[in-house]
Amino acid sequence: MGRTMRAIVETQPDFISITYGASGSTQGASRSVVQRVAREHRVPALAHLTCVDQSCAELRTVIEGYLEDGVKDFLALRGDPPKGQADWRPHPDGLLYASDLVAFLRETAQAHGIDGLSVGVAAFPAQHAVERFRQTAIDVLRAKQEAGADFAITQVFYEVAHYTGLVEEARAQGVTMPIIPEVMPLVSAQRARRASQITDVPTPDVLVAALDAAATDDEARATGVQHATRLAQDLLDAGAPGIHVITFNRHDAAVELVDRLPLRGRVA
Repeated sequence: MGRTMRAIVETQPDFISITYGASGSTQGASRSVVQRVAREHRVPALAHLTCVDQSCAELRTVIEGYLEDGVKDFLALRGDPPKGQADWRPHPDGLLYASDLVAFLRETAQAHGIDGLSVGVAAFPAQHAVERFRQTAIDVLRAKQEAGADFAITQVFYEVAHYTGLVEEARAQGVTMPIIPEVMPLVSAQRARRASQITDVPTPDVLVAALDAAATDDEARATGVQHATRLAQDLLDAGAPGIHVITFNRHDAAVELVDRLPLRGRVA
């Protein structure tokens, strides 16, 4: 992990986002990574929090642990249903929405006399692009802002119009916080299909086909990075404040993407 982290830090990111595993798993391992980043590097670690399978008391303990470590940057997520559970159901003594988690996080910090928190949340351009979910996506984002969110990071998407459409409508309806688009270089057809399964956002057929057609792993990697570079540059040209780059356990492709773009000091 040390070599990977050094390579990422050398790109001069604004922060490093430390995820949970699927459905909020690997919480303990994630906290140890956050602690290591905070201890060994000057780049802020963005710690993820979810509502999945946690009571308010358990969440409070997790938050207090991070605050004791000096962590003040968080991404507050509702989280996906645990494995084997078809729909979202909160813990009986837990929180229902990400907006509730934002408010709970700020209340917990305030109770300990800690200020200066930076709280991010998720936004969903691909969902917003579907007519029947359009207003819900905006309403949810506005509720998160009203609860105390400072910025939003989008879920993965593949069309610039999905991002610009979300931002334009959000601004028209009073959402003023920065909305940072997320880009993930996909370096193989297998990873492209897996990304679609994880996010419920279909990977474009043309990209999957191009990755399938690659004669070597290096060619597939180059294809994926090129696609991500094009998307990221178009997003920056459209006014995005930065790019949240997902490594998907391939930091080499993520670093190459950053090297190809004017992102130094403005991307994580």
